[in-house]
Amino acid sequence: MRRRTVLLGAAGLMLAGCGRGPAVDRLTIAAGETGGFYLEFAQLLAIQLRVAGVAREVVVRETGGSTDNLRLLAARETDLALSLADAITSGPSIRALGRVYENYLQCVVRADSPYKSLTDLAGTTISAGAAGSGAAVTAARLLTAARVECTQDHLPLEKAATAIAENRVAAMFWSGGVPTTTLDRLSRRTPIRLLPLGDWLAPLRRTFGSVYQDVQVPAGVYKAPGAVDVLGIPNFLLCRPDLPNAVAREVANTLVRQARLLVPPSAVGAQYLNLQSLVVTTPIPLHSGAAAEYQHLYG
Repeated sequence: MRRRTVLLGAAGLMLAGCGRGPAVDRLTIAAGETGGFYLEFAQLLAIQLRVAGVAREVVVRETGGSTDNLRLLAARETDLALSLADAITSGPSIRALGRVYENYLQCVVRADSPYKSLTDLAGTTISAGAAGSGAAVTAARLLTAARVECTQDHLPLEKAATAIAENRVAAMFWSGGVPTTTLDRLSRRTPIRLLPLGDWLAPLRRTFGSVYQDVQVPAGVYKAPGAVDVLGIPNFLLCRPDLPNAVAREVANTLVRQARLLVPPSAVGAQYLNLQSLVVTTPIPLHSGAAAEYQHLYG
C-alpha cells in the first residue's frame, strides 16, 4: 500500500501564535485506506484545521487503519490518529479529542452466492479486513463470538472488492461509513449483498464489552431492497497527553464549529459528529484542552 511518509510528533510542534488560535508548523493525522471514510474525514478535517489557523500544514497519512494508527501514535510518528473504539487499549499514553462518528461493520458477499448468514461462511476463505485495520480486529472477534472457522486473508479495501468481483473470496469485511464509495462502485458492476449481523450483537458484547451497537444500513444502499442489521462501533480522534492544550482546544472547536463541513454528504455513518456525542469517549479520557473547549462551548 502507498503510504505518505511525512512524520512529525507532538514533541516537534512549534507554536507560532498567529490568527485566532494557535498556529503550529505542522500536524500529521494518521487516517486509513484509500476509498475509506477515515481518509475522507481526515482530508476534510485537515482543510478546516488549516482554515482555522491551527496549523500551517496538515498532512494526512494513508495507513491500514486503527491498529496502524495506534502504533504510529505510540511511536510519536503522528500527532492525531483515528481509531475504532474496540481497537484501543486504554492507558496513560492516549487521550481522545472526540468521538467523531459511528463505523458500520459490513460483511459483503456476492448477490448470487449461497451465503445467507454468518455461519454459512464456515470453511470458506474470506477477507477479514486489511492488516492493521480496526475491521480486522472486529471481524476476528465477531467470528469468534459466532464460532465460525474460516480461512482469513487480510486484503486492503480495493483488493478485497476485486476479490469479491472475481469470486476469489466468499466474503469481505469492511468497517466504515455507508455507502462506502468502493463498495458502491462494486455493486454497480457486480451485485452484492450485506449479511445480517444483528443476531451476534449479544454474544459479541458478552465476550468483548458493550462498545458494539445495533445499527442498520438503510434500504437502497448497494441496491439492497431492505434495511440490514449490522454492527456499529464508535470512532475516536486520538492524540497523546502532551499535545499542547491550545492545539487540542482548537481541534475540538473545529470539530464542533465546522461539523457540517467534516462529513462527506453520502455517509450515513457519521451521525455522531455533534457536541453532545463528541464528549462521550469512555474508556479513553478526553485531552484536558479538548475537555476545556467542550465545557466552554456548552456554556
